[in-house]
Amino acid sequence: MQHTIRTPSLTFAALLALGLLAACGGSASRPSLTATSTPQGSGSLVAAQPTPTAAPELKGTINVSGAFALYPLMIQWSEEFQKLHPNVRFNISAGGAGKGMSDALGGLVEIGMVSREISPNEVERGAFYVASAIDAVVPVTNAANPLREEILSKGLRREDFANIWITGKVTDWKDLYPGAKAFGDTALHVYTRSDAAGAPETWAAYLGKKQENLLGIGVFGDPGLAEAVRRDPVGAGFNNVGYAYDASAKKQNAGLLVIPIDINGNGAIDPDENFYEDRADLVEAIANRVYPYPPARPLYLVGKGPFTGVAKEFVTWILTDGQKFNIESGYVPISQDRIKSDLEKLQ
Repeated sequence: MQHTIRTPSLTFAALLALGLLAACGGSASRPSLTATSTPQGSGSLVAAQPTPTAAPELKGTINVSGAFALYPLMIQWSEEFQKLHPNVRFNISAGGAGKGMSDALGGLVEIGMVSREISPNEVERGAFYVASAIDAVVPVTNAANPLREEILSKGLRREDFANIWITGKVTDWKDLYPGAKAFGDTALHVYTRSDAAGAPETWAAYLGKKQENLLGIGVFGDPGLAEAVRRDPVGAGFNNVGYAYDASAKKQNAGLLVIPIDINGNGAIDPDENFYEDRADLVEAIANRVYPYPPARPLYLVGKGPFTGVAKEFVTWILTDGQKFNIESGYVPISQDRIKSDLEKLQ
């Protein structure tokens, strides 16, 4: 298969070693489609029929970069598209939504993957975008957190998260669960993203702020942040769904514990708030808007002006046949109304 995939790292550990920064907030920049007159009885000919024109074979290279959130789904989309169009090649890299937008506007890629809302300034600079999928950012801690049972039964409220990442008022897990018994160190270690990205921007939006307002030790990339928390028994971070859950088992990744959100603020995780054990249950909660928006949000494909050529064909396929791969990959499909609107933009 003619398919080149460039990833920023091969392992979570490598990303952690490269990306762990003693900083808070983020930095500004990372199918093959491939006649004549006919005798009719004795001595008669019918008029020559038009010869059907074969659809031109799609070929070319599509360069894609950007959000870690969309990277796993983009890989699947590209592989499925290549089954139909084997002469189309892909160069795909993950580096954060900021890099995807920068690369797209700079003409370095045909498609930028962006996991946050597109700003008016970016539109003025030529950003053309369509929605391609929906996923969410989830708060995570270490699976061996000394207050694991309290976390699972009571969760945390939005204001609790704000006191961790925005005000810094909470510095110990016991502050969140007064009276809870725990052995060993319970000091709360806060992690965030060091790169300009959609996940921290979305998590900050949930807390009413911007990425630069988030406190914590900065780590590069989704895999790096997950690895940092996985190595720290009292760590707290946030990840896109695709990095908090195992793609094959569709369960939470080993070493991570997704922190349930106490949506109604009653101090307990009620049955209708308890949908984190299986990825499919979480995806359903996102689709039904039970999980909050944000931190759920659309994921965008961005170009410098309208998509053209083979990139346009690929984006059109994503919005039509490609949507069937969203759910199986742990994403929510875009609504039919939004797809209709975006397909009209593509024409």
